[in-house]
Amino acid sequence: MFQAIIKRLVGALPALFGVIVVTFILTRALPGDPAAYFAGPAGSQEAIEEVRAKLGLDRSLPEQFVLYLRDLARGDWGYSLTTGQPVLTELAERLPASLELTLVGLVLAVIIAIPLGVLAATRPGSWIDHLCRGITTAGVSLPTFFTGLLLAYVFYFLLGWAPSPLGRLDPYTTAPDFVTGFYLIDSLLAGDGETFVAAASQLALPAITLALFVLAPLARMTRASMLGVLSADFIRTARASGLHPFKVLFTYAFRNALLPVLTTLGMVFSFLLGSNVLVEKVFAWPGIGSFAIEALVASDYAPVQGFVLAMALLYVLLNLLIDVAYGLVDPRARLEA
Repeated sequence: MFQAIIKRLVGALPALFGVIVVTFILTRALPGDPAAYFAGPAGSQEAIEEVRAKLGLDRSLPEQFVLYLRDLARGDWGYSLTTGQPVLTELAERLPASLELTLVGLVLAVIIAIPLGVLAATRPGSWIDHLCRGITTAGVSLPTFFTGLLLAYVFYFLLGWAPSPLGRLDPYTTAPDFVTGFYLIDSLLAGDGETFVAAASQLALPAITLALFVLAPLARMTRASMLGVLSADFIRTARASGLHPFKVLFTYAFRNALLPVLTTLGMVFSFLLGSNVLVEKVFAWPGIGSFAIEALVASDYAPVQGFVLAMALLYVLLNLLIDVAYGLVDPRARLEA
């Protein structure tokens, strides 16, 4: 398994290099002149040229790319012109907020989608099966920004049940001491129940928005995979042998149906990282997605390139975790690796 992980990491290097090349070219192809933006509307042509020289934009594209690769090899991801801070520092400070939102949304989706898919597969044609189909259709059809705005309008503006959708904590609550960067975990470690409740309240609506987005493919795949396994010969044999229905369903059927669900889980997690951008803007969530959008509007190259590279690295690590999970669920996958 360790050798398989090393092979995966080595095999991911060309893909990461391709991401770096494509991101570098596309950011330079964006409309707008960052030198003119940062020189200001009253900046003269001489001031614009001076800013362009400081940013290194007066060099040729191949020369800029070589310098960018050199900086990456040194661990220097550049500086954000909008904040004046290193990109790596900005991403490290904002990444826990994005990961906390993504993981909570994913956990909510798994808790609902997998039992719903199993129940729908064991009772085809029933009301629970129709409910599963309706939820999956709605989840696929509704874009995340619309769902987020709708939830904020109903639960904050109309009903007043949710706090204002403005960040990770309300202005009257102090953030817990930094341990993991996850407010829910840090507040529990500090024994601060009030901060935990405040953080959970702020997290509820954006997490539900993301959960609805990924619930549909998870429930649909669980239902389809369970239907295929439940009609297999070994399941009929297990039932004919007098095994308890619970053991047949979960020990034999669900475990064999879990591999496609794990594959879908890895795919939807990567989708969540991308859809985070819209959800963070709707709920003013201070994550890396909103940071990347602000940099994109300002034609600030380094944060955009750093965001895409960070997403690529997270995707590679996620694939490794899925491969390890394959080996735990199905020993045959471990032996093939």
